[in-house]
Amino acid sequence: MRNYFFPTALRVLLAIQAMLFCVHAAPIPQGLSRMEVGSGTNAITVFTYKPPNYHGGPLVMVFHGLLRNAEDYCRNCIPLANRYGLIIAAPLFSTNQYDNEEYQRGGVMKKGVVQSRENWTYARLPAIVEAVRQAEHEPALPYYFIGHSGGGQFLMRLAALYPMEAKRIVACNPGSDLFPRRDWKFGYGFGGLPEELSNDSALQRYFNAPLTLCLGLDDNDPHHPELDRSAAAELQGAFRLERGRNCFEAAQKLAQTHGWQFNWRKVEVPGIAHDGKAMLAAKAVQEALFSTNNASVVKTR
Repeated sequence: MRNYFFPTALRVLLAIQAMLFCVHAAPIPQGLSRMEVGSGTNAITVFTYKPPNYHGGPLVMVFHGLLRNAEDYCRNCIPLANRYGLIIAAPLFSTNQYDNEEYQRGGVMKKGVVQSRENWTYARLPAIVEAVRQAEHEPALPYYFIGHSGGGQFLMRLAALYPMEAKRIVACNPGSDLFPRRDWKFGYGFGGLPEELSNDSALQRYFNAPLTLCLGLDDNDPHHPELDRSAAAELQGAFRLERGRNCFEAAQKLAQTHGWQFNWRKVEVPGIAHDGKAMLAAKAVQEALFSTNNASVVKTR
């Protein structure tokens, strides 16, 4: 049986690769920059930003949406970085390397077949974290994840299937959500996954994740041109806001029914539709990354 949850050898290999890459590298320069992590087909371009006031603050990795415009996402996070004194890293998952199944769904399945964990797109992330840590000579640098639209989908499925040490995982306006249901196929639920990835223990791991759903109250267009309108997605709701609310409610209810721990939060942001730049700039979304508020539902005005 595959070991999906403790890939020690893989983590060691990725750490070594990152160390070799960065052993002679200078710290990440101030302002906008870019770095290449990995080699060959696994190489990923990562756009970075370090503010002038940086003094050892955390790393925030931001994940782009369907347009694969990682550089724009990095630029859009400049106010966040300046406000909190942190490093931004925005990896580019280009369409030349990653189709929608490999990006939004993390490469967990291809044509209905579960892939080896080391081949999941999620397996690229530890090397990026290690590359930044090594460049900054901060081996324990804490990190946070935030993504919008397709990036929000990527992070929801990561929270369920690829446990890392992110302090907070913020999924903004995902087009479809990962519901805690085994009767819906993977991507929309846990159907078709091996038992160790879909049993009650797997659901409890999902609910234990430090996941925050940030939903724009105006992201309610059922005919949005980039909205997943497949039959499976339509079962979740008519538009993104409804789907996010329904997923959160279903997860919270299931956790309460079984007496399971539930660490998710939901933040609804007024005045914002499906707009990544506006979501990343919203005070409520930025605070969701670092908030210690224990309330599951955070109301904003």
